[in-house]
Amino acid sequence: MIGMRMVDVIQKKRDGETLTDEEIRFFVDGYTDGSIQDYQASAFLMATYFSGMESEEQGALTMAMVESGDRIDLSAIEGIKVDKHSTGGVGDTTTLILAPLVAACGVPVAKMSGRGLGHTGGTLDKLESIEGFHVEITEEQFVRQVNDLKLAVIGQSGNLTPADKKLYALRDVTATVDSIPLIASSIMSKKIAAGADAIVLDVKTGDGAFMKTPEEAEVLAEAMVGIGSEVGRHTIAVISDMSQPLGFAIGNALEVKEAIETLQGRGPEDLTELCLVLGSKMLIAGGKTDDTKEARHLLREVIDNGAALELFAKFLEAQGGNPEIVRNPELLPKAPVIREVKSTTTGYVSKMEADEIGVAAMLLGAGRATKEDDIDLAVGIVLKKKIGDYVEAGEPIAVIHANSEDTQKTESMLCKHIHISRQPKKRPPLIYKVIDRTN
Repeated sequence: MIGMRMVDVIQKKRDGETLTDEEIRFFVDGYTDGSIQDYQASAFLMATYFSGMESEEQGALTMAMVESGDRIDLSAIEGIKVDKHSTGGVGDTTTLILAPLVAACGVPVAKMSGRGLGHTGGTLDKLESIEGFHVEITEEQFVRQVNDLKLAVIGQSGNLTPADKKLYALRDVTATVDSIPLIASSIMSKKIAAGADAIVLDVKTGDGAFMKTPEEAEVLAEAMVGIGSEVGRHTIAVISDMSQPLGFAIGNALEVKEAIETLQGRGPEDLTELCLVLGSKMLIAGGKTDDTKEARHLLREVIDNGAALELFAKFLEAQGGNPEIVRNPELLPKAPVIREVKSTTTGYVSKMEADEIGVAAMLLGAGRATKEDDIDLAVGIVLKKKIGDYVEAGEPIAVIHANSEDTQKTESMLCKHIHISRQPKKRPPLIYKVIDRTN
């Protein structure tokens, strides 16, 4: 842009002033094409870290990143396309349950997912633990499948939001990762570029989450809902607990099995309830109903009558997977070594350090420390207790599924990070708050 200088944009943001759309676009376009160097981009990120951004600036930054690359056109898909995003956690299997659940109620789920870094794999890794399943389908097949089944999952395109990819890598090495405007615009840019009409966000809080306190999670949730409003996307945020792993299973095939059990109506209480809360918001955002009670009833109905499970089987078959696993989960990859971890004391589970339990699963091979790491789809941990549960000495608190007899490190981590006290401990709330500016 003629006459605009990056040093002036940096100075303006450093001094806490509000940037114009043109100034933000100048920065994003220039950094993407290489005309603005890392050192100036670093200064801009640090200025933003300290000065923050207004809602209008965050919206402008989000859309500039969206427009830096390809955008998925889902206009050929009938209905309001609702996407769901979780800020991540341990045992977070919700997408595998929510996608068929919401689709079975008639709201299209056109899901673009990634692979996981950290404790366990991402949605794609979990799905690929099902024999034959593949995510490499063309955009035309993707659209046709969503119109036919209301559900398809595809891998992320290589050129979505290239500005975000560059900025994310720079944030990682400039101590600006935990800037709310930068986190919020990064997440929202990917969702919008992927073609979503409406977005439901599961913002985690607790030991196993990026945002450790409900107050921090609320600030992030408000920022993302604000961006959604600013750019014309109905966005709802649910702040949910991650002070302990969600459900019982941690590991790819193990989580698929737990997802199937949940679709059968036999899933863990916390995982089932969170899916009903998020699913209700997806049905509302998708225009199916404007009443939460009715939305929950519709979701319960497709669990009880088997429609959600049947749709999951059809979806797997459509993308090359073996649909028989919904009737026989024993067909999923199984680890040869299964070892119980027993409590050494009697009492009540008072704390489960979700982050460390996730690391214990990663040590078995359930997750990736770097992008290049291979995942062992069969391994992981199945918890036997949750916070508030009574446990006797010698009773199992977890079961390790491993491909090696050498599980000592994982065992010791589980014993160290699952705390047992003499006094009963109240369970943490599952849902802290729902943020929806249309209400």
